[in-house]
Amino acid sequence: MRLAGKTALVTGAGSGLGEAIACRLAAEGACVVASDIDLQSVQAVVASLHAAGLQAEAVSQDVTDEARWSEVIVDVIGRHRRLDILVNNAGIVITGTVEDATLDDWRKTQRVNLDAVFLGTRAAIRAMKDSGGSIINISSIEGIVGDPLTAAYNASKGGVRIFTKSAALHCAAQGYRVRVNSVHPGVHRDADGDECAGGHAARGIRGVRGTGNGEHPGWHDGRAARYRQWRVVSRLG
Repeated sequence: MRLAGKTALVTGAGSGLGEAIACRLAAEGACVVASDIDLQSVQAVVASLHAAGLQAEAVSQDVTDEARWSEVIVDVIGRHRRLDILVNNAGIVITGTVEDATLDDWRKTQRVNLDAVFLGTRAAIRAMKDSGGSIINISSIEGIVGDPLTAAYNASKGGVRIFTKSAALHCAAQGYRVRVNSVHPGVHRDADGDECAGGHAARGIRGVRGTGNGEHPGWHDGRAARYRQWRVVSRLG
């Protein structure tokens, strides 16, 4: 098992992509600290991992809370003596074009999808800079190619992509043995059969709960075909 002896923190691990990431890291031997704002959902994920004989713990975390980041990191290191991996996965989608998106929805999306990634990355670098580690920020294909229906989400995920580059260059310049990378998932279906972009359903309820404003009626129309086209453009561009 490639990650035996490692400790990993995964945010938004109560469902969807975060749950899948937590399960895979645990299967590779890591002790997974699975966090989510919905404690009940992440406890269910951890229970399933325990049933499989894997190491995991559930933690309640609002990723937009700066103080809570410090508490979680300190607690993880206090109990495990190390933090080797952070996966900044928690995120939301609130659909809306540049014309009909509200400022409140815009700011809410940036707080969860971008500000929280900054908070987590900063906290992890401070914890890892002497011992080394890996930070994985979950962006999205929509952080590379725009979508008219998700203006705020596009901006937040594009921000994650370029912020990750900045953080990686900083760690290299400082000589830290910390890798910082972003991942850009395309469209897929979640356990309920709903289409997700970058691991986050259009309802706006993945990783951080109850912040969506409903599904745009055009979200499902031809999405898979459009994403396949975008992936080709992305590789060529």
